[in-house]
Amino acid sequence: MILPAKDAADYIGTTLATLARQFDEPSALKVVVVDDGSTDDTAAVVRHFASRFDRFELLTNPRPVGLASARNQGLPHIEGDYFCFIDGDDWMQPGRVAALVSSMRHLGCDFVRTDHVTSTEGRRQLVRAPYPWRGVVASPRDAILPDDDTTMVDYPYAWAGMFHRKLVDKGLIGFPEGLFTAEDRPWIWRLHLRAKSFAVVDAPAILYRRGVPTSLTQITDERQLDFLPAFAEAVAVVEADAESGRFLPKIVATTLAVCAHHLHRSGRMSAPVRRRLRTGVGELLAAMPGPEVDAALRAMPDRRRHRLAGILRGVR
Repeated sequence: MILPAKDAADYIGTTLATLARQFDEPSALKVVVVDDGSTDDTAAVVRHFASRFDRFELLTNPRPVGLASARNQGLPHIEGDYFCFIDGDDWMQPGRVAALVSSMRHLGCDFVRTDHVTSTEGRRQLVRAPYPWRGVVASPRDAILPDDDTTMVDYPYAWAGMFHRKLVDKGLIGFPEGLFTAEDRPWIWRLHLRAKSFAVVDAPAILYRRGVPTSLTQITDERQLDFLPAFAEAVAVVEADAESGRFLPKIVATTLAVCAHHLHRSGRMSAPVRRRLRTGVGELLAAMPGPEVDAALRAMPDRRRHRLAGILRGVR
């Protein structure tokens, strides 16, 4: 289990307490916590809970390196055939990890994915993994399309599943270094294009805490702009694939939708960050294949298309 955390002292105790209830045999689980430059009592809380685990490591960064790099730090410390991720403000129902291990062994696939539950100020909601078959092994690339609907590459949550160690050896699990947000977008595309097999399975829930003040989903500073290099890399991953023509419409449509979303939020940003956003969106769109961009624009709702139209006119 790889657990990156930054300033998570208010929540990580719950996370660790639930990890201690994953197996009947404590030695079955190794926990690697990466304290990514926390300025609160995260490390102290982690040390308090460490005695509950037979196998436990705490890695400490003097300065934050970002979620992507923090997750990567944990990868060399994996032991055994299977591993998964959890963030420092989330938690699991008892027996989830044991159930995922059982599914991995039974199905023999490269990775499994699951539904998750969001928790927002005490309100919980089930979010289904966007794939219709459960417990059926399939090719991950067959779960990418259609390009006009939500699919598994639009469900990039690294913590919603389990992975075989061989994916690390093949270079399919590492995240783009240095990214603070959207690091999972090129990651999920690489995984679905290059891994051999996967399945969506049922398991006890992982609960994702929304609305946390320290979460990067809540901030509007320059770290949000990391989605620009993240999607540029995702597009490059698709363009390098032997079936790029099949998948480019999907990644281009997704990229335009995310750009429009951030432009909509830009009123909450400072003027310098807003200018950087518009410049970066222009550069990203200019680098993408024109026919796919035009097709994606035609399919977008008017309000989103209008947010992008002025920027596109400036780069064409």
